Amino acid sequence: MSERFYITTAIDYVNGRPHLGHAYEKVITDVIARSRRSLGEQVFFLTGLDEHGQKVQQAAAAEGREPQVYCDDIARAFRELATSLNLTLDDFVRTTESRHRTVVQAILAKLHREGRFRVGTYEGWYSPKEETFLTEKDRLPDGSFPAVYGQVNPLVESNYFFPLQPYQQWLIDHIESHPDFVYPDYRRNEVLGFLKKEPLEDLCISRPKSRLAWGIPLPFDPDYVTYVWFDALTNYVTVPASMGDATAAGPIGLPVDPGAPSLWPAIHVIGKDILKFHAVYWPIMLHAAGIPIPRQILAHGWWQKDGQKLSKSTGNVVDPHVVINEWGVDAFRYYLVRELDIGPDGNWTDSGFSARYHAELANGLGNLVNRSLKMLKSYRAGRIPAPSTDLASAAAGAAEAVAKAYRAYELQGALVAAWELVDRANKFVEETAPFKLAKDPSQAARLDEILYSLVESCRILAVLLWPVIPETAGKIYAQLGSPGVPDSFASSAWGGLQEGQMVGEPLPLFPRKDAPVKK
Repeated sequence: MSERFYITTAIDYVNGRPHLGHAYEKVITDVIARSRRSLGEQVFFLTGLDEHGQKVQQAAAAEGREPQVYCDDIARAFRELATSLNLTLDDFVRTTESRHRTVVQAILAKLHREGRFRVGTYEGWYSPKEETFLTEKDRLPDGSFPAVYGQVNPLVESNYFFPLQPYQQWLIDHIESHPDFVYPDYRRNEVLGFLKKEPLEDLCISRPKSRLAWGIPLPFDPDYVTYVWFDALTNYVTVPASMGDATAAGPIGLPVDPGAPSLWPAIHVIGKDILKFHAVYWPIMLHAAGIPIPRQILAHGWWQKDGQKLSKSTGNVVDPHVVINEWGVDAFRYYLVRELDIGPDGNWTDSGFSARYHAELANGLGNLVNRSLKMLKSYRAGRIPAPSTDLASAAAGAAEAVAKAYRAYELQGALVAAWELVDRANKFVEETAPFKLAKDPSQAARLDEILYSLVESCRILAVLLWPVIPETAGKIYAQLGSPGVPDSFASSAWGGLQEGQMVGEPLPLFPRKDAPVKK
């Protein structure tokens, strides 16, 4: 049994095709997963799909298809996105899978046996669009409900409820004693503010089959299916529990495999809009079931485009596939990570994308690698000279800062630190003017030192940047004639290029483009 760094994204609801927000969450989670692998940890990276619920049932009916057929079609689109984004997934969970149903029903059955649920009648208002009950507190001053809820209907319905209030103080104490439980800290403060404001209401965890048939049946009442809380949120523990991880499977009575990897508990990467569900409902559900709660919840912000909300109806969208097809997956990944740190909201602009592409990727990193290799080919027939240490200190400083940033989930900071080495190396070319030294035979030894420092800096940059731009990092290694891929941070130590090693052909990493990003 080996312990893993287990990290998940939120699972995506299948009532629409993937968009920029989906892509961003997947990319930053992949960067975290890759960086932890590079730093020597064993990693397990999970994403997947939330496929039950009234919206899916209605969307499938509107298209004249069975819900499962509808879900299978949408699932292909999300899997294609994962491939296009070059994600290093270890598993892809779908809530319509039998392994998931088994875990959900095991948790529900245990909590029901222990008397954790109550039956109650709800009388009030219901939003089919948002699949949620509403109260008088949700009304606007004029008595209407916010437009986001769509058509709101009166409803009287019996359901199963999960009382949350008995666990409220426990959760407050946990968050206060574990300041890193929710990241960044201002999101943690939001959760504490919510918890301390007023008593938590009981959570409705079921829907009558007569109204919603597309869901996992309650194991103790076949007339009901489980609602989203004990379905979608359980996906994170489904995988380790179904593999036999004792921490996840044991408390709910599922078989334990001593040889299974030790995954649970996990780190969750989610959007700020679902923070309450993941930082309040989910920990309480797990705690009640006797399962350890997540290690950490990382809550990221939303993307806008040109200062406006992303919207298919207005055409204000960014299609990840279109951008990737035109500019390359690494340029797309780089912009997402460099433009928006985990936490705040971001604003995509086509001009900003193009500016970063040309200034930082083409003219910065790409130019450094290309000019360094071309000079080595021209002045030393592509053969690496004896090691020198002109830029060793700068490279070591960058590597230390990048590693520290990766460990702290400061992905934007990791790129800023790496680009200090890019800029320093490019400035070093201007300072030393190797193209002038090449004309003076008496400066041959000095030219060797400069050339080595430049190409070795390029090699180290490939290692530092592999978590974000893996294809490009691999190309840099290949052009340097270095074997394998730069996926181990340990190889960022100075001196990896060997004297006499032959480099490959210098090819543009990021060809310059004049056209704007197509939407």
